[in-house]
Amino acid sequence: MSTSATTEPIDTQVDVLIVGAGPSGLFCANGLAKAGINVRIVDKRPEKVAAGQADGIQPRTIEVLQSYGLAQRLLNEANQMHMAAFYNPGPNGDIELSERAPDVSFETARYPFECTLHQGSIESIFLDSMSQEGLHVERPVEPVSVDISKDDKVLKDVNAYPFSVTLLNTQTNTTSRVHAKFLIGCDGAHSSIRKSLGFSMIGQQTPFVWGVVDIVPDTDFPDFRCKSVIHSNHGSLMFIPREGDRVRIYIQLDNQAVVQEGGDRSERLREVIEPAKLLEVAAKILKPYTLKVVGDVHWSTNYAIGQRIASQFSLAERAFIAGDACHTHSPKAGQGMNASMNDTHNLIWKLALVLRGKADVSLLKTYESERRKYAQDLINFDKEFSHYFSGRPRTEENQDGISHEDFYKAFQTFGEFTSGIGIHYAPSIIVNPSNQGHATNLSIGKRVPPHTFIQSADGRPIELQDLIVSNIRFKLLFFLGGVNDRMQKRRIEVMARGFGFLKDGDDSKVYEGLYDIVSICSAKKFERPPITELPEILRPHWSRVLLDDTDISGRLGGGGYEKLGIHPTGALVVARPDGYIGMISSLEDAADNVGRYFKGFLKVCGRQ
Repeated sequence: MSTSATTEPIDTQVDVLIVGAGPSGLFCANGLAKAGINVRIVDKRPEKVAAGQADGIQPRTIEVLQSYGLAQRLLNEANQMHMAAFYNPGPNGDIELSERAPDVSFETARYPFECTLHQGSIESIFLDSMSQEGLHVERPVEPVSVDISKDDKVLKDVNAYPFSVTLLNTQTNTTSRVHAKFLIGCDGAHSSIRKSLGFSMIGQQTPFVWGVVDIVPDTDFPDFRCKSVIHSNHGSLMFIPREGDRVRIYIQLDNQAVVQEGGDRSERLREVIEPAKLLEVAAKILKPYTLKVVGDVHWSTNYAIGQRIASQFSLAERAFIAGDACHTHSPKAGQGMNASMNDTHNLIWKLALVLRGKADVSLLKTYESERRKYAQDLINFDKEFSHYFSGRPRTEENQDGISHEDFYKAFQTFGEFTSGIGIHYAPSIIVNPSNQGHATNLSIGKRVPPHTFIQSADGRPIELQDLIVSNIRFKLLFFLGGVNDRMQKRRIEVMARGFGFLKDGDDSKVYEGLYDIVSICSAKKFERPPITELPEILRPHWSRVLLDDTDISGRLGGGGYEKLGIHPTGALVVARPDGYIGMISSLEDAADNVGRYFKGFLKVCGRQ
């Protein structure tokens, strides 16, 4: 891109340059800033999103936000979507209720609902959090050139600056040059960073055309505050309740009526389908119910569904793309913003450990291997779900259509995936699938599920996930069994001595600040508390020794060993900094297994 900027470029250096301040970019910038990484983030827009765009937060993403201390504000501001309703044509051709059901039915969901809040408000959560670290988005600023070193030695040296990026402030027409160790493109479906890296988008445009409006409705449709999926003889429609009294309505459009306008489809759609036309189509689909708008339409758009994935997600483990820059799909299953933020959640801790000099750069290979597989699974899901969603309903006249039973079965089947809870990372240097049998109801490669335990010291109930905070540390969860049993106590003491390498070995500086320890005993609250009798390494703080028992009221906690499939003699579960289970071990072999696990990617002695 050429520029007629009026000043000579000013050179600066930065550890990480992020281009794009949508949800994935802001999530990444906030996480890296909290980790103490020197980061800059730029965006070509003069200000954040004011209305519309993405709005759905899935249960797993709420868990992730909680791990950064950001979920409570979301829960305070957002609408919670607990119920789903399904409508289909009745005998007279008008729609009628077929079924009501939970929107989220997966039993291990800590938050069994979706949140809906417009993208601008979600971005504000990150902007305010970043500002506490002195980090702000530089606007309106965009890259006009990206030069990448071709020197292999430079690319392999994590302390080198292989990227020289010229940035243009389009308001002042001035340029600056940034030398970056790492570059992350979060700049959307038309990503300039992706193009600079030479990556292509692979996939296709579907024949399905949809419109979207955000309104405050005046309607006699009874389920406008549920996620309502409507299949009619005139097309499909979906209600998504929003914050306050607003709703978002997705409306299937007649492809043929649009195609005859001529020209490029995506550009043509934006020009010809006005909100009034979208609402006219919605009213026809919604019969016998009526739909009017209170006040003005807050936002609208229209689109043809595209399903594409980038050919690569990273270049030489130094440049990365995330979010819409590397995968695009239908918005109706509420995955786009969630997938985008979880892309950078996966990347933050890996990048931080490499920049801190604790992990080998090979750790960064797992970003592409884990997130590109997830993105491909998402595209495959979206193809099938879009077919069910956009297909005509089965009626007496159309026996080849989609039946309610088939659609509802797909809705239930895909529930674990759409909630984000079903993400399962494959074996790698950070996912060791051995020893699964020591915690049979946990899955290595999946997130640590929620469960309430109580503190040994005072009986206070504690949610396990709240101890797995996103602080760039591995969590060593020691399930110690019955610690008041003499033989078990001896086994624990022997095991604890084996972990001396974490504090006193040759690699103690590498391990410093790398892990948190939580001990979970099967002792009961009215027994002698074990907190002062455990080996010192297993009781780093009084609040990190827990019991598998109910709280004083008897309503919270208890049954954790059984729920998680922990053998009575105990087990060790290692959670990665992003909350996913990296390995499991028996207590007897825990020290050796943890040592081997860390040697796979940390800069420690004897690394393979």
